[in-house]
Amino acid sequence: MKASVYVPPKQSIAGQLFDVAFLLALVFAALFLPIWLGIAVPSRVEKLPAGVSYTLKADKTKDWKGLSWEKLGQNPTMQAQWVKLGYTKESAADIITQPFDYTIDFEGVLLTAVVIFGYYLFLLKMSGKEYKQVIAEKFD
Repeated sequence: MKASVYVPPKQSIAGQLFDVAFLLALVFAALFLPIWLGIAVPSRVEKLPAGVSYTLKADKTKDWKGLSWEKLGQNPTMQAQWVKLGYTKESAADIITQPFDYTIDFEGVLLTAVVIFGYYLFLLKMSGKEYKQVIAEKFD
């Protein structure tokens, strides 16, 4: 039994340009949508050194109590670099006391893996017919 010759479908230039624009829009949306929705924001946890506290003023600035470069864990060299960058101990404290939290969300990683594996299976299933036709044409 001889299989029929596989002839791939033809697509117009306009169709190709639309496909490229659509795929670029999907990639752009996939990368920026989590940021716009606020679900891809960096996680920061406030960690105040012992003996350091603050009260929040009405203008959203902090009134620090017991703040010093030493309590922030900064040696004289570090302090000099902060000053060169234009920071005071108060403005540097806003950054130093809120380090990034690099905790891995295992549920999110697992969900991502499931989605990628599912997409892979979807591609295999949808492409099976074309694969079989090409193999039959070349090797039958």
